[in-house]
Amino acid sequence: MMKTLTSLVAASALALCMSAQVYAKDAGHTSEAMEHAGKAHAHGEDGHAKELLKHAKKSLDHAKHASKEHAEAHQHMDEAIKHLEEAIKHAEMGHADVATGHMDEAIKHMQKSGH
Repeated sequence: MMKTLTSLVAASALALCMSAQVYAKDAGHTSEAMEHAGKAHAHGEDGHAKELLKHAKKSLDHAKHASKEHAEAHQHMDEAIKHLEEAIKHAEMGHADVATGHMDEAIKHMQKSGH
């Protein structure tokens, strides 16, 4: 009985540690996506489409990773990805103002993703 209880406690502790790593990794990608989205937005406000583009692409990469890791919890991250892709498209055309609007929406959805 004691051996079974000890095994159960050990298995539970291991499962908890493993799940914490998944959530920490997910939160890391979301955090990185937010950081680069904020930088892209700031550059967009200054009219710097090239710098906006660079940070929007990095934000998109991290947002996709976050979305894949916990898809069921990331409906908002999927919306953020759509806005990041639109921001990149408009930044490539030199439309910093339109791209900035999409960055704003992407940031809102990342915040609502809960991570």
